Amino acid sequence: MPDPIVIALDGMGGDRAPDIVLRGAALAGERYPEARFLIHGDPERMERGLAGLKGFGDRVELHPAEKVIADDAKPSSALRGGEGSSMWNAVQKVRDGRADGVVSAGNTGALMAVSKFLLRTPPGVGRPAICSIMPTLRAEIAMLDLGANIECDGENLFQFAVMGAAFASAVLGRRPTVGLLNVGQEELKGGTALRDAAARLRAVADPSFDFSGFIEGDDITGGAVDVVVTDGFTGNVALKALEGSARLYGAALRRAVKSSFGGMAGFWLARRALNKVRDRFDPRRYNGAVFVGLNGVVVKAHGGSDAFAFANAIGFAVDMARHGFLDDVRSAFERMAPPVAATAS
Repeated sequence: MPDPIVIALDGMGGDRAPDIVLRGAALAGERYPEARFLIHGDPERMERGLAGLKGFGDRVELHPAEKVIADDAKPSSALRGGEGSSMWNAVQKVRDGRADGVVSAGNTGALMAVSKFLLRTPPGVGRPAICSIMPTLRAEIAMLDLGANIECDGENLFQFAVMGAAFASAVLGRRPTVGLLNVGQEELKGGTALRDAAARLRAVADPSFDFSGFIEGDDITGGAVDVVVTDGFTGNVALKALEGSARLYGAALRRAVKSSFGGMAGFWLARRALNKVRDRFDPRRYNGAVFVGLNGVVVKAHGGSDAFAFANAIGFAVDMARHGFLDDVRSAFERMAPPVAATAS
């Protein structure tokens, strides 16, 4: 059996915590026999939830936490008063080397603030970014930044590309291609930050990823590259637009099916194919926004996650720990150091 991988969990984060956290961990434990869990929160509630999960208790340590960071708490409030909370204590386990990663479905801003404060950034990284996996016509891809950094310069985008490539390699298991999201593929398109980042990426011969240049919005769902890099403003807008388009398509399909007997009959005949499409694009499969650019693996699950979705978020953390994501990021920036020094001189 592989060496144990220890994941710290914020047992009180999310709409239906701690039950969903416990059941999600149990489901993830079935997929990853090497995983062990340190779960932080209200001990009485967690004990009750754990009692119904047969054969799982020996892989769990319950850690009492006196406080819970509210979903509407500001990041500054989380930093001032969050010490001793379930989220803070879970992240602290990673900082202290007792866990290989942390997963929380709690307040996104608070989790980012606490993680930045406790874990810091490694050498060469200016800002953490939010990265996630999404389905495309070709294969699953990674995209960042999805909202952590509204304004970015060329250096930020360059760093996102390096970290995104390391993430894709760990989670997707292939040598990734990287593209910068732009308003066109021509070299002169886009602002100064995009052109600067492109020049940096073209100048670096990295054995772990390939730079494909600029891509456009429709290239995201087409799967033109494995890693889409952009600033947090554009990335968040693109992500929400894609999510809205998926809901629009689903609602339109349901209305068309219910509009006539022929529609109902057609749905019955095509239900197996439609179910495959539904499963392929089920957002729960891609639950988990990863905070790349920290000295630790941090995964943010959606606040409304069910057990299946939370288990998939845990899966991201396990894969990143198992495949040495942090070591890959550090070594990548070490390889980048000589060209950077030469440019600065």
